[in-house]
Amino acid sequence: MKLLLDTHIWIWAILRPERISRSVRRQIESPKNEVYLSPISVWEAHLLERRGKLPLKQGFSEWLEASLTRAPMREAPFNFAVAAEASRIQLPQMDLGDVFLVATATVFDLTLVTADAQLLGCAWLKTLANE
Repeated sequence: MKLLLDTHIWIWAILRPERISRSVRRQIESPKNEVYLSPISVWEAHLLERRGKLPLKQGFSEWLEASLTRAPMREAPFNFAVAAEASRIQLPQMDLGDVFLVATATVFDLTLVTADAQLLGCAWLKTLANE
């Protein structure tokens, strides 16, 4: 399975691993699966850190480098196809980060790992629930 981590899942996996369910942890750690991260999640994490909602003991750049080194993932690129797909995405609450992550999952045929009820409720989107 090819998994795209939602921003909160990525952050929880690093800073609050107890929030990741056993079943999701198994899927993320399985050598049979490919785990992807979008640059959109890096951008969202930086915004959270700047707003004081992601307290870090070091600067954001240092935290990011250490995080990506400790848990290497494939990059799900933000490209023209993703931007075009984002223009077709309709979510009940149009959070820009969610729109781009959903577009990324759609374009690259990835399963979005999330705890977001709005995204889990999209029948047309492949998701893996953190339950």
